Amino acid sequence: MSSLKLSCRELPGGVLIAVAGELDSTNADDLESYAERRRVPGPGMVLDLTGLTFMDSRGLHVLLRLNAAVREQGGLLRLAGVQDVPARVLQITGVWLALHIHPDARHAATAMREHEAAARPT
Repeated sequence: MSSLKLSCRELPGGVLIAVAGELDSTNADDLESYAERRRVPGPGMVLDLTGLTFMDSRGLHVLLRLNAAVREQGGLLRLAGVQDVPARVLQITGVWLALHIHPDARHAATAMREHEAAARPT
């Protein structure tokens, strides 16, 4: 079984989940259930993938499902720090262009706060 480490912290109006290790068919369901338990209505969720070294098609499928689930609650899924193999998987499948990808978690959190502020009635 591949090693996957998950940790979570709250952000204003959402959550940031750090994902490290390898995301594949042996543990992709772990990420999905972990994220679903921590998801809150609002501007969304940030997945910090800086520590993710590998992702297969099952991992990609989970990212797409999480994206749909967050959108259903009116938020956006933001990916941060995507590198190497996971970045390549997102690029060659065309998913890179369909998701909100940021260079790091700080940029993603800032974008989420700005999105929340813009959505508030004045």
